[in-house]
Amino acid sequence: QVQLVESGGGSVQAGGSLRLSCAASGYIYSSYCMGWFRQAPGKEREGVAAIDDNGSTRYADSVKGRFTISQDNAKNTLYLQMNSLKPEDTAMYYCAATRYYCGSKVPSRYNYWGQGTQVTVSS
Repeated sequence: QVQLVESGGGSVQAGGSLRLSCAASGYIYSSYCMGWFRQAPGKEREGVAAIDDNGSTRYADSVKGRFTISQDNAKNTLYLQMNSLKPEDTAMYYCAATRYYCGSKVPSRYNYWGQGTQVTVSS
């Protein structure tokens, strides 16, 4: 079955960096496009970054210039490099896979989800 497993979350001070990873298994990785999402307590899940089948990337305005999404197809792994972290970046971060909506940052367009990894940024 499809499985997405995130790792790399943790606690960091403002201005610090974290690198999230998402290991995919159970399906043909290259047949799906991937994205990163986050959800803070009391808020809706929001799209952070997405990568399409041509390698083009899209970012939420709030993370542009600070976050970088990338993937290693040989390792079936998605990454999110997060630099210059801010307290407002604190959330549970999820990776997700979509079959048809490559590049989308809309959560409902994604078919499979990981369990999430917590990122906490202190001021």
